[in-house]
Amino acid sequence: MRYNILKRFTLYVIPVLLIAALSTAARPKVAFPDPAIDIPASTAQGKQTAVLAGGCFWGVEAVFDRLKGVTNVVAGFAGGDKSTAHYETVSTGATGHAESVKITYDPSQITFGQLLKVYFSVAHDPTELNRQGPDTGTQYRSAIFYMNDDQKKVAEAYIQQLENATVFSRRIVTQVVPFQGFYAAESYHQHYLDRNPNNPYILYNDLPKLAQLKKQYPQMCKR
Repeated sequence: MRYNILKRFTLYVIPVLLIAALSTAARPKVAFPDPAIDIPASTAQGKQTAVLAGGCFWGVEAVFDRLKGVTNVVAGFAGGDKSTAHYETVSTGATGHAESVKITYDPSQITFGQLLKVYFSVAHDPTELNRQGPDTGTQYRSAIFYMNDDQKKVAEAYIQQLENATVFSRRIVTQVVPFQGFYAAESYHQHYLDRNPNNPYILYNDLPKLAQLKKQYPQMCKR
């Protein structure tokens, strides 16, 4: 289950060196490649949607919200039923849901493949099974909920490309599964990082992601 704020404070303020070591171990071994297969902008009409899960949605939302071409990002749940799409229920790990983000983007400015490049290289560690860092359970799994066959094709091809290039020292465990529904999380979860930048969990888990995003892909950032 997700740690509450007090537990997170205890966890992150005391063992800072341990967290830094884990963060370093999760970084890719080699330079991240562009997807060899992508969805051409000419074939995508109007705004498009991607739903991705990569652990706690606070940091994942913040990463994608800073990309040029992304017009909206919503934190929520995917993979389970509407009736169980509530934070406290999802936190039990028994609903089938994963904490996810729904990304609305302009394919003429950023492609689905480019979103996946950021997803795999910055937003989370795709080699952690049913967890991200200290957060454990299937609700923190790595998953791509594809909207159509094109998204499925790009996602599966890119995972294979990264595996073939041995980008990570461990096997990628990201699920590629059909989209069945997305349900927005409670309002206090939306843009949580921007409203709570001094939260210990944000400081030690998510702000480093934003720093890496700006360092690796400055040309893709709108702020």
